[in-house]
Amino acid sequence: MHTANHLQSVSRWVIFILALGAGFSVAALYYAQPLLPLMGADLHLSIEGMGLVPTLTQAGYALGILFLLPLGDRHDRRTLILLKSAALALFLLGCSLTGSLHSLLLVSLLMGMAATMAQDIVPAAAILAPEGKQGKTVGTVMTGLLLGILLSRTVSGVVGDAFGWRVMYQLASASIAMIGVVLWAVLPRFTAHSTLSYPALMRSMEQLWRRYPALRRAALAQGFLSVAFSAFWSTLAVMLLERFHLGSAVAGGYGIAGAAGALAAPLAGGLADKLGAGKVTQLGALMVTVSFALMFLMPALGVHGQLILIALAAVGFDLGLQSSLVAHQNLVYSLEPQARGRLNALLFTVIFIGMALGSALGSKIYTLAGWSGVVALATACGGIAFLIRLSESARVKRLSVASR
Repeated sequence: MHTANHLQSVSRWVIFILALGAGFSVAALYYAQPLLPLMGADLHLSIEGMGLVPTLTQAGYALGILFLLPLGDRHDRRTLILLKSAALALFLLGCSLTGSLHSLLLVSLLMGMAATMAQDIVPAAAILAPEGKQGKTVGTVMTGLLLGILLSRTVSGVVGDAFGWRVMYQLASASIAMIGVVLWAVLPRFTAHSTLSYPALMRSMEQLWRRYPALRRAALAQGFLSVAFSAFWSTLAVMLLERFHLGSAVAGGYGIAGAAGALAAPLAGGLADKLGAGKVTQLGALMVTVSFALMFLMPALGVHGQLILIALAAVGFDLGLQSSLVAHQNLVYSLEPQARGRLNALLFTVIFIGMALGSALGSKIYTLAGWSGVVALATACGGIAFLIRLSESARVKRLSVASR
């Protein structure tokens, strides 16, 4: 009996380290956002120059997801995680030493690519999960990842204000070096599932996309939810400043409200294990839609009421978004376990296209139609995702009736 408990405690410890690793590595994408004014003043950058920093970091991440993640099916994931953590620690350190816009942009792109170690960690967690606990385990690691996204801005704003932006990147570099060493120590070796050459691996992704309608629907539904999420977060600070004369610290505070929603990701994973992932994706998409739709009530409220409503909506839609993301990952991983790296790459490529679209559309619509335009866009995207999930469950029902 003692050994079973011991095994459980070891796996819990490993899962905790994986969650930390996912959080710290993905945070590298977001440290720059509150630091841009400090970087701009230090390196004499234009507004456009500053804007290119997060854009290139995200672009690097998208490229890394598409071109580096499939390697997880071909090579030992433990080695990949070690190599990426070493590269990421170096690029973060390099960023803190940079003296010009060009070197800053190059390092930002490379940093984004190395930060995809977060996406090697998630399938690793799915592989190590005990039988029947896959959803809960992936949910726990995703919580680490999401807290990394939501809290990195708050942390880097505070550290940057107190010690300058370069110190923030040096601390980030040290944190990745440390977590990389710990991950190397605690992770077992992973067997490679595929013997395909790299070009064949890339070609097989197209075949996977065609072969699994469930993958296409999962990616599209989560992609629409990402458009809504990104449109909200990319325009919130501007709206708070224009309408309520509130600074970026308050916008960072709303990130903490969102983090409260993200903490429920393991619950969603547990629910997916019990109810089935399809049901949880529907509930998640419905929550996102309703949370955004509630913001149509803002004109009827006073200033405090409006600010509280935005916070409640942020908790609600973050909870819905993360729940459906964890359930979608569960769905996609179960299609072909030996192709998890490639399936994850396809899912997240579409999600990041959604994120980029959301930023672009959100800013454009905010300029044309104000905050209510952004709320309408987000609500519509949530609704579309919900309909995609409903049509999928109807399709599954039809197939199961036909096969009887």
